[in-house]
Amino acid sequence: MVQYHQTRFDASFAALSDATRRGVLEQLGRSDASITDLAEKFHMTLTGMKKHVSVLEQAGLVTTEKIGRVRKCRLGRSRLEEEAGWIERYRQLWDARFDELDKIVEELNQKEKTDGRNK
Repeated sequence: MVQYHQTRFDASFAALSDATRRGVLEQLGRSDASITDLAEKFHMTLTGMKKHVSVLEQAGLVTTEKIGRVRKCRLGRSRLEEEAGWIERYRQLWDARFDELDKIVEELNQKEKTDGRNK
């Protein structure tokens, strides 16, 4: 089960690592679009956009459907809930660490003030 999640996470994060693919997701969040429309919007060749859409599709972030001669793209079923939960756990971990660091800095500042008054 862990292996499945890691593989899916890897695919999701790899898909999201590219600015063009994130832009495609934003565009599809507004409305479905054909690969041709997406290629024009992002000033790319059809082949280049097909590759980006394929990566998004493999990660479950986009689905495509051929309607006549046009391949329509829409947001996929993956809502990144598990990935967001994974990120949230690490955000909480870092928040806790920074809170501890803030306490140490405050203690050092208080000690410095106290030591300065005693001299």
